[in-house]
Amino acid sequence: MTVELLSANHGAALAATLAARANRKGRGFCSGVYPITPSTECMEYLCQQKIEKGRVIKVESEHSAMGVCIGAAAAGARSFTATSSNGLAYMFENCIAAAMLRLPVVIAVANRTLGPPWNIWADHSDALTLRDHGLIQFYCADNQELFDTVLSAFRLAEDKRVMMPAMVNMEGFILSHTVAQTNIPDQAQVDDFLPLTDIPHRLGDVPHTLGQIEVPHQTEVHRWQHHNAMLDVPKVYAEIQKEFEGVFGRSLHDIVVPYRADDAETLIVSMGTIGVTAERAVDMLRAEGKRVGSLRVRLFRPLPTDAIRAHYAGKKRIAVIDRNISLGLGGILWSETRALADPGAVVQSYMAGLGGGDVRPEHIVKMLGDLEPRKIAGPPAMMEAV
Repeated sequence: MTVELLSANHGAALAATLAARANRKGRGFCSGVYPITPSTECMEYLCQQKIEKGRVIKVESEHSAMGVCIGAAAAGARSFTATSSNGLAYMFENCIAAAMLRLPVVIAVANRTLGPPWNIWADHSDALTLRDHGLIQFYCADNQELFDTVLSAFRLAEDKRVMMPAMVNMEGFILSHTVAQTNIPDQAQVDDFLPLTDIPHRLGDVPHTLGQIEVPHQTEVHRWQHHNAMLDVPKVYAEIQKEFEGVFGRSLHDIVVPYRADDAETLIVSMGTIGVTAERAVDMLRAEGKRVGSLRVRLFRPLPTDAIRAHYAGKKRIAVIDRNISLGLGGILWSETRALADPGAVVQSYMAGLGGGDVRPEHIVKMLGDLEPRKIAGPPAMMEAV
């Protein structure tokens, strides 16, 4: 185990490299890459790595990058790519294809605002466009968490009970270009943690097809199987957490991360780096004697409804902060979790940091000042970017 100063982009690429080398006795590794700000440094770093049995293929578009990953995974190889924003949108068709073909590709996304008008800063809306199409989605809050989650995503996506792509999200520039100390395991540890990739339906010596036309009932069956496999993700992830700690000697983050939430009357709910800022706001308000807590949602697909409901229980007021907007509705995390609260609880939507604006502890304190006198939830509220 070593400690290195790495950006989250470089951390994601290094995790993918270690995972690639761990499959050298299996069917190897393959990655398709195409640059887009702010994820470019991830693939540049990956291109510089030596992988004994594998290739990083530079292609002409994001669509083709995922096409390479589909071909690699269909042949039984471990596969990875990275992208962002409109690049992810261009990759969209093939992301759905990878999901519906149940191919365990890992995708690192440096979240960035979709355009035009063009904005290169952080917004979760790019990844959330794929929320309904069968990809696991994690949202990370720091560089170590990003590295650990990418490494674990290979184990999760390739589990035979799961078998689907996994998307690991980091906010553009806020994490992608921020350098922090990161614990890096040695290759032998990663070899112990990651079994050889084994895709049961890979193309091989026995001729068969992937993605053929099917009749309505077959589609119903496949979607139901996919849905049930998605619901198994939290259980499989919990098993992976235990093995991660056993191999690496440290914990892998839970699917939701509470902070001073047990006795809280008011709860702040968020994803990504806003969750860390919310914890500072909680400390400020606790110093004033206010019973406030935070809940950071790391796993968004599948939505961990049981875990969220357990933390919502007993809370009188809940502020859900989204770095995204579903136009015509409001924040996406708010819209999906508001029904999990107790009857009579005020669950208010706040949207902040859209397009990469700073979200500071004092902004969150101001939101809670707005929430405190409310008897019922009002229309979604937007905090202006700064």
